[in-house]
Amino acid sequence: MEIKGKKILVLGGYGLVGMAVCRELMQRKPEKIIVHSLHQRESEEARDKLKAEYEGTVFTAASGNIFGQMGEQSFLEKLKGQLGSLTDDMLKTFSLYKLLQDEKPDILIDCINTSTAIAYRNIYKTADTVLGQLSGETLSDDAVESLLDSIYIPRLIRHIQILYRGMKDCGTKFYVKVGTTGTGGMGLNIPYTHSEEKPSRVLLSKSALGGAHSLLLFLMARTPDAPITKELKPAAAIGWKKIAYGEIKKKGQPIQIETSRPVKVGSTFSTHDPNAAERTREVLKNVFIDTGENGIFSLEEFSALTTGEQMEFVTPEEIAKYLVFEIEGGNTGMDVVNALDNATIGPSYRAGLMRHWALEQMVELEQKHDTFSVAYEMLGPPRLSKLLFEAHLLRIAFGDMVTVRKQKAEHISEVLTRLIMEKEELANQMISVGFPILLPNGKMIRGTKVIIPSEADNVEVTEEKKEQWVYDGWVDLRVENCQAWIDRFVKIHNDLKNHIQGDTSSRYLRNERFWHHEDQILPGKVVGWIFAKEEKGARMK
Repeated sequence: MEIKGKKILVLGGYGLVGMAVCRELMQRKPEKIIVHSLHQRESEEARDKLKAEYEGTVFTAASGNIFGQMGEQSFLEKLKGQLGSLTDDMLKTFSLYKLLQDEKPDILIDCINTSTAIAYRNIYKTADTVLGQLSGETLSDDAVESLLDSIYIPRLIRHIQILYRGMKDCGTKFYVKVGTTGTGGMGLNIPYTHSEEKPSRVLLSKSALGGAHSLLLFLMARTPDAPITKELKPAAAIGWKKIAYGEIKKKGQPIQIETSRPVKVGSTFSTHDPNAAERTREVLKNVFIDTGENGIFSLEEFSALTTGEQMEFVTPEEIAKYLVFEIEGGNTGMDVVNALDNATIGPSYRAGLMRHWALEQMVELEQKHDTFSVAYEMLGPPRLSKLLFEAHLLRIAFGDMVTVRKQKAEHISEVLTRLIMEKEELANQMISVGFPILLPNGKMIRGTKVIIPSEADNVEVTEEKKEQWVYDGWVDLRVENCQAWIDRFVKIHNDLKNHIQGDTSSRYLRNERFWHHEDQILPGKVVGWIFAKEEKGARMK
């Protein structure tokens, strides 16, 4: 993709990699760069630095927590925002979605360490608290809320949902993520950990999130209406931002010098003991190297970390060059999404060949036993089985798509209703696997248990709820749904008419031969077409 003249949003633009990326982009003359950071002062500082260095590009600053919602909310509302169903109204409350709609970037570059941002809560500590309270049978609301607030995977999934919808709705064409291994490329034997455990569960949680994040991006890259999606994953320490002599700060606060003196090791010991030493007004000053989000290190710490057989390191400028080259269509060999594409086993010629034989054999068995093998609700979603059953009824009643196209919806509804009432075994097969049949008069035929709604117990039936249940998993014999089936077969017919006559090449997947010249209704083929075209669920790789 050409960068010149494009609008680019850089998440984490204040950071080590983010600033290097902005500088590398400037050589390609983008129209605008929006520098984003958690805090406004950081994004403004980065913007001002870039403005001073480069001309000809508009620089703006943006800030906020891209994983959270806007406005004041109760703790419970925040939990629902992360763990509940994502509605359109809820979507608009998230900071990331609003940022994308406001800026409408052509290219989105994400340099935020998502794994650290999401997994900073220690789920093991909160789980221990809950387990301890369960043992004493005194489980508190606070402990449960803390545990729910610490769950990682739903937060990551919610982030990807909002990212995908946000980019889709604002027309972003390219997304690239700078990911993480969580261990700087080292293995389970990583010696760098803030825990007595080795390897640290909390550290490995970040690695697990980094891997889950990569696979979700892999799926996004296989989504037809998503932007081009790539990920670079540095597997080393990243450095550096600055080398200097000055105050040594921990969590933003200068370390105070304390006076040291020998004390007796008693029978008890405390991590914090204000009487063990005396704090002075002097703060610790020394030589340090600033490695960005990983903090500042001493000379010897940096030496140990980056020496051979340890984490070693890569510079942010190298990452930025790879990243920009990928945007421009270059092949760096560093894109994780592409690597996963090449490392996965996809559909095969052998399977395609044998599929034909498997279907043939199943049809022979259908004929031998005088039956139809339609749906058992083991594949899911329930809507799949509902559509298969409806197509099957049309097959029995009318035989082919041409005949269905020529009918009035009212007539189809009457015929299907009569068929269900006269052939009890048809209805029995559907209701036995959990699919109610809604009749045109508003009555229904159902079994002892239904798939949709799941786990309902005396739930109030509203028109809105009922229509959603019907859509998701009830066989619908009403006139409106029969018209929907007519429209589908008309669409298939019109698609075939638009094919160039006499073209016998491989150009068209669903040609006359695929549809058997419309003289059959094969439910599996039809529902596959509905999922791919009508419901935008096509595989693209």
